Formats: sequence, C-alpha cells, structure tokens
Amino acid sequence: MLFNSLEFLIFLLIVYALYRLFPFRAQNYMLLFASYVFYGWWDWRFLFLTVFSAAIDYWVGLTMHRGRLSTREKLLPLGCLIAAALVFLGLQPSALLQWLAGQSSEQPFVSSAMPLVLAGIALLVPVAAFTYHLVTHLPEKRRRFVCLMISVCVQIGLLSVFKYFNFFVESLEASLGSMGFETRMLHLNIILPVGISFYTFQSLSYAIDIYRGEIRPTHRFFDYALFVAFFPQLVAGPIERAKHLIPQLSNPRTLTFEDSTRGLYLILFGLFKKVAIADGVAPSVDQIFNSSGAVSWIDVVAGTILFAVQIYCDFSGYSDIARGVAKLLGVDLMVNFNQPYFARNPREFWQRWHISLSTWLGDYLYKPLGGNRGTLAFACRNLMITMLLGGLWHGAAWNYVLWGFYHGTLLSIHRLWTASRGPGVAVARNWLANAARIGFFFLFTLYGWLLFRAHSFADITHFTRILFTDFGNLDYGAAVPRLSAILGTVVLVAIELIQYRRSDPQFYRKLPLPLLGFFLASMVFLIFMGMSNEPAQFIYFQF
Repeated sequence: MLFNSLEFLIFLLIVYALYRLFPFRAQNYMLLFASYVFYGWWDWRFLFLTVFSAAIDYWVGLTMHRGRLSTREKLLPLGCLIAAALVFLGLQPSALLQWLAGQSSEQPFVSSAMPLVLAGIALLVPVAAFTYHLVTHLPEKRRRFVCLMISVCVQIGLLSVFKYFNFFVESLEASLGSMGFETRMLHLNIILPVGISFYTFQSLSYAIDIYRGEIRPTHRFFDYALFVAFFPQLVAGPIERAKHLIPQLSNPRTLTFEDSTRGLYLILFGLFKKVAIADGVAPSVDQIFNSSGAVSWIDVVAGTILFAVQIYCDFSGYSDIARGVAKLLGVDLMVNFNQPYFARNPREFWQRWHISLSTWLGDYLYKPLGGNRGTLAFACRNLMITMLLGGLWHGAAWNYVLWGFYHGTLLSIHRLWTASRGPGVAVARNWLANAARIGFFFLFTLYGWLLFRAHSFADITHFTRILFTDFGNLDYGAAVPRLSAILGTVVLVAIELIQYRRSDPQFYRKLPLPLLGFFLASMVFLIFMGMSNEPAQFIYFQF
C-alpha cells in the first residue's frame, strides 16, 4: 500500500475516523490492527516476522530488567506468536479473503506449510521455556548480557537470512569460481520482506537502551508491538528510538489544531516531492543507468544529478508523509532530513541525510567501537567500519559496500584535515565562501550517488571512464524529465533556499495569506500534474 495511492487515502480516512471516535486504549488496539493491515497489504506472510521480532524483544527487555516475568507477560506474547504463525504462515490468505467476501475459492484454506508450522510451534514452546528458565537463574550482570545477545542474534539473524544469505553465498561461489573451483551451494528461494532493515534496527535499539540503563521496559505487550509496527514509519523509517516513541504510544495523546495543520502540510509537501518530482525524473534516470548502449558525458552527468534529485525527493518525501500522518494521530516522529544538499563537508552531510540511521549507527556502532577516543588512526578505522556496514545495510550488493567505503574515506579525510588545521583556525563565514564549500562538496555527493545507483562494478568503471575521458560531450540521448518534475524542482529549490536562509522549516506560516495560498495551490497543481507520471515504488522499500 503506497502513500501515493487511492488505497492508502481510503485506509487513512478510515483509520483517522475511528481514531477520533475511540478512547485511548482502543486507539492503540485499532492502530496495531491497522498497522498489520498496512504491512500485510504487500505480503500477509511477513507479518509473522514483525510479531516474532516484537515478542522476542518484549521478553528480552523485561527479563533483562526484572529477571522473572508474570504469567501474563510470558503467555500473552507466546499466544500472539503462535496465532501469527498459524494465520500468517499456515493459512492461504487469498482463499481466506475470498471466503470472507462470500466467493468460492479453488485454493485450500490451509497452506502446504502447515505441518512445518505445527512442528515449529511444537519446538518453540519447550525451547522458549528452557531458555527462560536458564536465563532467569543467571547472576544479574550475566543475565542482562545473555538477554542482549539473544536480541542481537535474533534481529541480526532475521536480517542476515532474508537480506544477505543469497548475497554472500553468490559472492563465495564467484570467488571460488575465479580460482577454478566449481561449486553449487544452497540458495534460499525467498523474497526480501519490505522494511525489515528498519523494524529490526528499531527493535534492537530498544534492547540495547535497556541494557545500558537508558530506558525501562514497557510491560504492555501491545504497546511494544505497536512501537515495532507503527504503520506511518514501518517500512521506510524514520528508525525511531523507544525512549522517544513508546511514551507517546503508552500515554493518552492530545490532538491539536496545530498538529493537524502541520501534519497536512507535511503530507502535501511529501506527495509533492514524490509524485511531482521523484516519479517525474525516474524514467530519465532509469534510461541512463539501465542503458546497454553508448552513453555520453552529459548523459552520465545528467543521470547522476537527476538521481540525486530523485532519491532525495523520494526518500525525504516518504519521511515527510510518515511524519505528517503521525502528526494527525498526535504522534511526533523525528526529523529524518534537514536539507542535506546544503552540507559543506561529509560530517555535516551525515548530520542532515537519513538522520535516524546515521545517529543509530553512531550510537550503537561507532561509539561502542571506540568513537573518537584514542588515536586519529583509531577514529578513522571506526569511521570506516561504521560506513562499510552502513553501506551494506542499504542492500545486498557490492556497490553499496563501495558507496559506504567512499563515504568512510571522505569522513576520514575530513577528520584528518580538521585535525591538521587545529581548533583555533577560523573559517570564512561570508555567503560566497559558504556557497563555494556547499557546491564543492555537492560534487563529491554526486559521485557517491553514481556508485549507489550503478548496477555493478563494470557499470561504475564504465561511467567513471566516461566522466574523465569523454569530458565535454554534450550529445544528450536520454529522455527529458517530465514537466511536473522540471517545474517542481524549481519550486523545491526556492523552498529550500528560503528555509535555509531563515533556518525555519515552518517559514510558510509567516507568509501573507495570498502568497501562502498561491504556494500551497502550486504544490497541489503540480501533484495533479505529476499523477500522469508512471508511479514508482519508494526507493527505500527495497532496503
């Protein structure tokens, strides 16, 4: 269910109407059910993974904090997990939906996987009971560490199996083949669950924060399940922290006119970026990067710039819509983008781009590795490890690893350069020097996007060679971006410049009423113009 679809509009209207009618506790139950409907719209079976992820870390958090759990705290997640396995894995969703709609179905209600599901349940219960008994009898310090390791192994294990198993097997086969060894290894015939990189990281941070003593676990399982599956940010973030989101879900929320107007603006702004601009440049980008024929220097340059526009508008547009929908429900999600193309250096870029991931990597990977402590070489090593794993987080392909290595190199060079200058060196503050620094670093950002978008090392080598050996070839052969994208980019640049100059993301509130009306009407007009573009799935759904 895409944010820019009619199905989501109907879904959101129903959810919002019920939300306004229900009392607080019923609101949470309804939101949890709605979140499962939203996620199950892609594939019902993968709902089991969200329930499994939530159940494990709910148990882990309480066991880590208190030791022993009450009967309800033990059995409620177990019952939900068993029910999820039976319904989402053991039944045929399409046949069940046809039966509920009063239609006949040739498919059986029960899936062929039901025997495996029953066997898994029969194995899960005694294993869970034995593990709980074993862990609760450990000394407190050891118990907390073992609980943390259970969370890490489960969440990273889910991510590794579904996202990276085939990637590493294929890479190993290619390496052995290059040495003359012919091998046939096990490949898993599975598809990547939407958003698994986001909700596994979000759940894992909950266990780590409890282990560090930064938060206390919630004793309400359904509140925690809603934290994991909250539909506005479930499939593409932002990656929320438990200490920020769970208190908002566990306590009554107040819906204000201010939140509603801000939420509607964020939804409108996100749709404008996605529908009018991102989808409008997507065909041109695809034509260049998917080309099997000759491309010119201007094709590569234009394709890279257009992809920089596409990925920013696509991903920040999703984040804006997610934040806007949450605002309508009285929930405040973190800002995930803060004008990243105004960054003057690599460190500032990662303070502005995908903020929820960069801060997650900083808090849970870079700092535990040692962070800035120790020698300069040690800090650069930590930066490189963090960015390599951050690149791999984006996808099971070597170009993402190379992209992470590239940004790790930029960050390390910037760290060395900053250290060599010393703390007392002044930096020019005039607007011309600032603009030059922004423009200079933007060139490095663009080449990073070429690494990110290319399909293979061969493509990266080919495009890079064109950039340096075919310089000045202006024979443009790709499609021109759609009119909605051209006009929308002009409007977006104007918005970003005003916001940057005023340092105020809500500058539009201070505009005179006629100018505000024209500004909003322009975005609505361009959205309707962009509806003629071929809709594309949000880029970060694949991660």
